[in-house]
Amino acid sequence: MKYGYARVSTANQDLQSQLQTLKAEGCHKIYSEKFTGTKTNRPQFQKLLSLLKQGDTLVVTKLDRFARSSEDAIHTIKELFKQGIKVHVLNMGLIEDTPTGRLILTIMSGFAEFERDMIVERTREGKAIAKQRDDFKEGRPNKYSKKQIEHALKLLKSHSYKEVENMTGISKSTLIRAKRKINKELN
Repeated sequence: MKYGYARVSTANQDLQSQLQTLKAEGCHKIYSEKFTGTKTNRPQFQKLLSLLKQGDTLVVTKLDRFARSSEDAIHTIKELFKQGIKVHVLNMGLIEDTPTGRLILTIMSGFAEFERDMIVERTREGKAIAKQRDDFKEGRPNKYSKKQIEHALKLLKSHSYKEVENMTGISKSTLIRAKRKINKELN
C-alpha cells in the first residue's frame, strides 16, 4: 500500500499543494500535520510509521518534509528498509536499499540539513538587524491597536468586563493587562 506524508512547520502554512501532489501520486492514505520538522516526535508521522509494513511505500514530496537532520533521515530510512518498506521522495525519486540509493540519501539529507541551518541563520541575522530599530518589539504583534484598547477601557467606566468583551471582542484578561500597564505608567 502507498502511504503519503505531508508536513508544514507552522499553523499558518498551507498543506494543500503537498496533499494534492501525494493524491496525484496515487497514495491510498495520507497523513499530514502542522508541526515543526526539528522535533522527531511528530504525532501523525509516528502513527504512520507504526502502520507501515513490508511491501508498503512511504511517499513524501521532499526530504525536508520527512526529516531535517541527515542523521534522522538516514536512521529512519534504514529502519524502514529493514522492515521491507520502500521510500519515495518525489523530488529525488525512489530511494532503494542499494549502495547507490544509500549514497544519494546521505547526500540529499545533508543538503536538507544544510538548507534548514541556512534558514535558521538567516532568521537570526534578520532578528539581529530588526533589534537595532527603536520600534523593535519581541514576540507576536498586538492583536488590537492602541486606539481599540483605549476605546474598550473607556467603555469599562460604564459597562462590565463581559459587556465590553461582547461589544469589542477584547477579552477581560487583555483589558486587565492594559489597565495595569496604564496604572504602572502613571505611577
